[in-house]
Amino acid sequence: MPIQFIYAIASVVIVSLLSLIGLLSLRLKEDRLKRMIYYMIALSVGALFGDVAVHLIPEIYRNGGGSAVSSLALLSGIFTFFLLEKYLHWMHRHDVETHEDGHHHIEPVGYLSLISDAFHNLTDGLIIGVGYLAGLEIGIATTLAIILHEIPHELGNFALLLYAGFTKKRAILYNFISGLAAVIGTLLALYFGAMTSAFDAIVLPLAAGGFIYIAGSDLVPELHKTVEAKKSIFQFLFILVGIAIMYLLLFLD
Repeated sequence: MPIQFIYAIASVVIVSLLSLIGLLSLRLKEDRLKRMIYYMIALSVGALFGDVAVHLIPEIYRNGGGSAVSSLALLSGIFTFFLLEKYLHWMHRHDVETHEDGHHHIEPVGYLSLISDAFHNLTDGLIIGVGYLAGLEIGIATTLAIILHEIPHELGNFALLLYAGFTKKRAILYNFISGLAAVIGTLLALYFGAMTSAFDAIVLPLAAGGFIYIAGSDLVPELHKTVEAKKSIFQFLFILVGIAIMYLLLFLD
């Protein structure tokens, strides 16, 4: 097995393990964690919009995907998640009407987040694999950039799962399962080689569309429920911090 393949598999395993970042919250008290989630959701809004505007869309154009096909794929991502959330809301309402045993239900945005994050992780895996196919140094540099990019992203995604109603342990488990999509992406890149560029041109816009829908349709309206001036200012500041983190990661490319 070529050394690039070994490095690629080791790198994507490390990236996937970042999805376990929620383990850091297990020792936090419940009331303190709830206060943190309030700010982490705002951070997640900035990180999701920043990721799309600063990283995903420019990457689509760099891959030669700045065509009508990519634009339609991005729109398809937005409306696919719209239809999916409609279905999840219907299922959620049906469960509430048919179960009166006090069973805890998960908000649909939690499942949407897991699906869109799996697309995103799949793309990261593809990028890592293609990077190592281009050369060992390029692969290592790409992996380091993705690791630093994934830390704030996974933190925000974990906060979103808690907000949706997942317990800490379930949020960690499902976030990890979603993170394993990166391994699949790398294996696809290593197996198909140059053919992955066409696949990447579709997956990137779909992931971008999913992030736009979740941030704009589910999280921003939730932030608007806060009308207190001081909290609103802090919300906006954390949104800016999320965008700034994604922008600063450009200097690692």
